Amino acid sequence: MNQRALPTGATAPLPAQPQWELRQIVDELRTVRERWREGLASSQECGAREFPSRQHLRDIVAALCAALFPMRLGPLDLQQESEDFFVGHTLDTTLTNLHEQVRRELSYHARQHGLQQTVPIEQQALAIVQRFARALPRIRAQLDTDVQAAFHGDPAAHSVDEVLLCYPGILAIIHYRLAHSLHVLGAPLVARIIAEVAHSQTGIDIHPGAVIGSSFFIDHGTGVVIGETAIIGERVRIYQAVTLGAKRFPAGSDGVLKKGLARHPIVQDDVVIYAGATILGRVTIGQGSVIGGNVWLTRNVAPHSHVTQAQNHQEVPRESDAVLASYSHQT
Repeated sequence: MNQRALPTGATAPLPAQPQWELRQIVDELRTVRERWREGLASSQECGAREFPSRQHLRDIVAALCAALFPMRLGPLDLQQESEDFFVGHTLDTTLTNLHEQVRRELSYHARQHGLQQTVPIEQQALAIVQRFARALPRIRAQLDTDVQAAFHGDPAAHSVDEVLLCYPGILAIIHYRLAHSLHVLGAPLVARIIAEVAHSQTGIDIHPGAVIGSSFFIDHGTGVVIGETAIIGERVRIYQAVTLGAKRFPAGSDGVLKKGLARHPIVQDDVVIYAGATILGRVTIGQGSVIGGNVWLTRNVAPHSHVTQAQNHQEVPRESDAVLASYSHQT
């Protein structure tokens, strides 16, 4: 049956199916929504859906992946001689779409907080996406180190192409590096949605606020959690079900959890963390250390240590904790 568009402001008639009691359910749902909105002191709804779209951002990231790795993640019929045309055309469309999603976030944020804008939101969004676009070559170069780390760190990897096409850890890292750039540039909601798209696809949960160095390798990956304020150095390798989380969540006088505190671990360069390890709180794992499987840690670990599950035993070299303390202070 053909359906005609409803006039502006018209309400669609409810289906004539009395067994569902739809009229009563719809009324009750409206009452619940209104009660919720009245309870939000900062709510300034504009009468329309004005949030970034998860579906659109999923498509945007897929297009960015194709532009970053055209001969691997681009269209099947792409030829190398037309790479530049494809990348340019894809980025032109995709960055325009990303600009709209960032604009939606900035508009939502301004409404929620009652902000008076000295610079139009359209221009703010444009500046963020322009800076993001200029960062794409650097992001691609950093992703190359991640792909190489996965290839060299996994004996089951037969080529870098296999790593890029098949490894969930690499997919999660691509999403993370794009999301982290947007988070830093001032689009944290868009960044968080991108991170959650990767989380739903891979089972790897990396907050876009985390800081992660080059040559990062997540092997297998399912169940990995990396918190918002985690700092990870260069050439770090972690395995499935590793958690870099918070130990405690202090609340303010109003009972609401305090936001933005440094509450996640610092992992220095060349650290390996094996499957199932849980590291909580603002602790530092020293350079070159190995954390064994299923270890539970809530304390600092000196550089070049080996921590095992058995009684959480730590083999510590003679190097003093002064190096560790100095690093933590600088961070």
